[in-house]
Amino acid sequence: MPHWNILVVGGGSREHAICWKLRQSPRVDRLYCAPGNGGTATVAENLPLAASQVDVLADWAQANHVDLVVVGPEDPLALGLVDRLTERGIKALGPTASAARLESSKRWAKEIMVEAGIPTAPYAVFDDPQRAWDYARAQPYPLVLKADGLAAGKGVVVAQTPAEARSAIHAALEAGVFGEAGRTIVIEEFLDGDELSLIAFVSGRTVAPLALARDHKRVGDGDTGPNTGGMGAIAPSRIISDEAIPRLYTTILEAIATALHERHLIYQGVIFAGLMLTRDGPKVLEFNCRLGDPEAQVILPLLGADLAEIAYATVTGELRPGPLPVLPGYRCGVVIASGGYPGPYRTGLPIEGVDEVDANALVFHAGTKRVDGALVTAGGRVLTVVGQGETLSAARAHAYANVERIRFDGAYYRHDIGLREVSR
Repeated sequence: MPHWNILVVGGGSREHAICWKLRQSPRVDRLYCAPGNGGTATVAENLPLAASQVDVLADWAQANHVDLVVVGPEDPLALGLVDRLTERGIKALGPTASAARLESSKRWAKEIMVEAGIPTAPYAVFDDPQRAWDYARAQPYPLVLKADGLAAGKGVVVAQTPAEARSAIHAALEAGVFGEAGRTIVIEEFLDGDELSLIAFVSGRTVAPLALARDHKRVGDGDTGPNTGGMGAIAPSRIISDEAIPRLYTTILEAIATALHERHLIYQGVIFAGLMLTRDGPKVLEFNCRLGDPEAQVILPLLGADLAEIAYATVTGELRPGPLPVLPGYRCGVVIASGGYPGPYRTGLPIEGVDEVDANALVFHAGTKRVDGALVTAGGRVLTVVGQGETLSAARAHAYANVERIRFDGAYYRHDIGLREVSR
C-alpha cells in the first residue's frame, strides 16, 4: 500500500478539519499545513509559509517530496498555485487558475452558468458608475451588487434602497474600496428563500457529492447584522426532499463540471454551489472552488470514507461518480468569534476550556496560535465547536453544551445555529 506525504494549504477551521480527517487515513505518512494554526499543530506539522506564497509553497513541496497538495482557501487557487505545482510534477487538489475563475470572477461565473443552462438570478455587468446607477435605479429592491473579483468575503452588498445601491456603486467603481476586484461589478436580482450548500469532489466530468449542509452567514441571532465568513453550519440538511437531490446533482454539479470540461479547463478539486431555494426552484447564488468554511467542519466528520484516497482519486482521474458515503446522525458546528467581529476585535487573549469538551465533541481551530505553550486568540473567527447526535436537536444540544465550556474575554457566538431547520 503506497503512503503519501500531503501538504494542506491554509490556516482556518476548514484546514484544521481537513488535516484532522486526513490524519485518520492509513495512507498518510507525513502531513504538513501552511501556515496552519494552534489546532493543526496537533495533527500536522505547521510551516511558516503564507497561503499566498505560491512559488515558495511549490518550491517547498518539490524539495520535500510532497505527493499531494490540498489547497484550502481561494486566494492561492486564483494566484495559480495548482499551475505552479503541476509544472513541478506535483499532484494538487484544486483547479488551475483559469478554471478557478469560477470563483475569482463573478462575471465569468454568471456567463458560464447562463451558457450551461444552470438556474441563477438575472444580472448585468458594469464598469462605468453612471451606467450602473442608471440600471440600478430602475430595478426592484432589494438588489444585489457584487464585486467581480475576490474581495475577502466583503464584496457583496444587498441594497435595500436605491440610495444604498448608489453608495455601493460609488464605493466599488469610484472610491475603489475593493481595488482591482471591484473595477467591474455584477448587479443581479435579489433571490429570496432558504440557502443550501451543495459540495462535491469533481474530476473532469465526474462528480462525487458530499452531504448537504446549511451555513449561517450573519453575525447575529435570527440572521441579523452584517455578513461574516460564517457563524456555524449543520449537516446533513433535510430542507430538500431526498427525491429532489439527484436533480440538483444533474442540473447544477454535473452541468458545471461538463461546461468546464468542454472548455478544456482542468478541474480536479472541489466545487461548492451556494444555492437559494426559491419559489421557482433552486438557483445558484455563487460557485466556490473549495470546501466551505464552516461547512467543512460538519461535512467531513460525516464522511464515511478515506479523505486521502478520495483526494488522490480526484487528482488522478480515478474518482468514482455518485454520492460519497455519509455516516449516520447529524453534526452541528458553532463558531466562537472574537467580540466585535466582523468589525475590529482584539487578539492575543488567553483561551480556556478547550481541553474540557466531551471526548466525542470536536473543536476545530481558526484564529488561534500558541504563545509560550498557551493558546491565545489570533483572529475574528476563533474556533468551531462541532456536536453530534442521532437527531439535529441532539447535535445542537451537544454543540452548545461544549461551546459553554470554552472561555476567552469577549467570546461571542450565535445561539440559533440549526434552529430554523429543527423548527421545521
